Amino acid sequence: MLALAPELLAAHLSHTFFIMVRVGVLLFVAPIFSEKVISKRLRAGLALLIALLIAPSVPESQVSLMSWSAVWLLVKQAMIGAALGLTLQLLFAAVRLCGEIVGMQMGLSFATFFDPNSGNTPVISRFLNLLAMLLFLSVNGHLWLLALLAESFVTLPVNADPLHAGGLLNVVSLAGIIFSQGLIMGLPIITLLLCINMALGLLNRLTPQLSIFVVGFPLTLGVGMLALFLIADTLPPFFMRLMASMFAEMEQLLVALW
Repeated sequence: MLALAPELLAAHLSHTFFIMVRVGVLLFVAPIFSEKVISKRLRAGLALLIALLIAPSVPESQVSLMSWSAVWLLVKQAMIGAALGLTLQLLFAAVRLCGEIVGMQMGLSFATFFDPNSGNTPVISRFLNLLAMLLFLSVNGHLWLLALLAESFVTLPVNADPLHAGGLLNVVSLAGIIFSQGLIMGLPIITLLLCINMALGLLNRLTPQLSIFVVGFPLTLGVGMLALFLIADTLPPFFMRLMASMFAEMEQLLVALW
């Protein structure tokens, strides 16, 4: 019968626990994995399973779990996992912003859908977010994320070395992607509906007796839905390029944190 020394067992458990913290924080922050429909117990169990699979290939740290250095090491693992998850969340935040702008231009800002993650969400925003999730899963984006997570333990091993502050600032600087890419994604529909609203405003000045609300709302709604249908083929390639760009940014983030 094999016997395991208590000191060796404690070292293995602490090593796995440090890895689990990074994995767990990522799963609680990253898109899809952080959805409320996935229970916390399932996420915790998945984090433990991934940590057990990754642990044999990760060099063990010499930090004791009962030392003060372990506190910093836990914070460090949580910061790395959160930075990766938040960076990927920017991708879906851009999609949701596009849906909010398009929905507002179509006159659907009052038609909201209750989302457990973000509260009341416009219908178009919810639709585009679900479409983005399906595309993310269809191209194995979740496997890309897990592969990047495993790579992060090579670039940023489990040790008490300090993180580079400039790497964390990269996450803040990337927040502009939400506005720039979200606006670019919905720009064709936004431009079309803006022209229609300008035409309706001019028509209202020429014929004041015409009820613009009665004419304008069905017109903007119908044209917006038609335009959304026509550009549906261009949204997946745009999302794929943006997703590849975000994963490249996440790889650069790992290097910047080192």
